[in-house]
Amino acid sequence: MKVLRLIGTSIIGSASVIGYGIYDGNETVYSKLLMPLIHKTMDGEEAHNLAIKMAKYGLIPKIKKLENEKILNVRAFDKQFANPIGCAAGFDKNAEAIEGLFKIGFGFVEIGTVTPLAQEGNPKPRVFRLSEDRAVINRYGFNGHGHEEVKKRVEQFWINRKNDEEIIGVNIGKNKTQQDALSDYLAGLRLFADKADYITINISSPNTPGLRNLQNKEQLENLIDPLLEMRNQLDKKIPLIIKIAPDLNEEEMKDIAKVLIRNNKKIDGLIVSNTTISRPSNLKSEYKNESGGLSGRPLKKASTEALKKMYELTNGKVTLIGVGGIESGHDALEKIKSGATLIQLYTSMVFEGPIIVNKIKRELIELLRKEGYSNVSEAIGLDAKKN
Repeated sequence: MKVLRLIGTSIIGSASVIGYGIYDGNETVYSKLLMPLIHKTMDGEEAHNLAIKMAKYGLIPKIKKLENEKILNVRAFDKQFANPIGCAAGFDKNAEAIEGLFKIGFGFVEIGTVTPLAQEGNPKPRVFRLSEDRAVINRYGFNGHGHEEVKKRVEQFWINRKNDEEIIGVNIGKNKTQQDALSDYLAGLRLFADKADYITINISSPNTPGLRNLQNKEQLENLIDPLLEMRNQLDKKIPLIIKIAPDLNEEEMKDIAKVLIRNNKKIDGLIVSNTTISRPSNLKSEYKNESGGLSGRPLKKASTEALKKMYELTNGKVTLIGVGGIESGHDALEKIKSGATLIQLYTSMVFEGPIIVNKIKRELIELLRKEGYSNVSEAIGLDAKKN
């Protein structure tokens, strides 16, 4: 009996230590214990759904206050951001966990992609973890609850909003079977313009047939011009942002840049980039040939190069949001020096859990202070300007 009691006490004690480590945001507990356990017992989509539920119900690590955190304050789109690190669209597709995501330390949260009508998306399985490559391939296909359901949750967020620095974007797209893409984007802008701090026009997901064709110069103009016209007639001049792919060639990037900075038709921001359809030759995972968009570490180089190029082509006149392969403060600063005013992450949370947000913030603060910056905005575009 004494042996059984001892074993029982040890199990309870170990569980308590692990439980406290999870609550306390212990990075080792998350990266070495919790996340590997989740990966062994759940597939990619099941783990994603669990993460949404945990954030929704507040089952998240306690955020530790960081010293000198004001060094991360940055202005964009006439808003003050507490820090430049945002949650990328695709994580909280249906606006179920906005408050929880702010509690883990994000400076802003982008929900969606949201389509007018609810849709199932592509057949399962459609999410694959490439653990050896620190990457994910997904082919979700804009699965979601549709405009009306998401609108209700966003309205509830605004009722509960704690402060003006809880900034949210709404990423809008078109339904798979919709031939008239413009009508879906206009519907999204009309519905969410007064319920968001900015709107992202997603024209670069590889998982909706024909969507990336909207990045073509003529099609892009035909899409953007009516959206700008509608926006300019609204009471609230909501910032409009375009999200592009990392697979564009230089001529395509030049064409997009020309569209973005036209006189009297300027777009407010650009997200660089969405997932890639390319497959680097050094991928190791058995899932490397699955179709869909690749995100994570293998995307870092291509997305950063595209970011730097778009900063150059837009003459630094368009606010850029850098996405792709951000796992550390060093990665974050590299994006910022390449032209990003703001950055977003998603895939690194798959491998590190929610504690990755505070880890990146802490490391970024240390790097900024070490390099002599008084504010993160001082580093924007420095590497891009050298070219």
